[in-house]
Amino acid sequence: MSTVFKHSAAAARLYARSRARAYATSSAIRKDLIQDLYLKELKLYKAPSAAKDAHVGAVKPFTAPTLPSAPTLPDLAAELAAYDATEPTRAAVADMPTTHGEPAAGAEAYLTFLEADEVQEEAHH
Repeated sequence: MSTVFKHSAAAARLYARSRARAYATSSAIRKDLIQDLYLKELKLYKAPSAAKDAHVGAVKPFTAPTLPSAPTLPDLAAELAAYDATEPTRAAVADMPTTHGEPAAGAEAYLTFLEADEVQEEAHH
């Protein structure tokens, strides 16, 4: 390396050290200074006042909902009288085939079927 380069590098380091020392402050002083400035600005801040009609266009005007009407009760006495006056009718029973292809004969036929003795076939060995 050349001697000029060495001398200029040493001078730059010395200059940087002296500048760093000249501006060095303690962190506690810096913290208080910044905090003081921040608090001062907060105290001086005045919020802008909003106009009285600033909400127009952003908020819908309030309208009360319509009141519901009372439900009407049906005339239950007339309906019950009409129901009592009608004669009951029997529904026609459709013949449904059973599993054996015989027509269904009702509950009595089913009960007799259940009570009938079944012939058990003997197993052939």
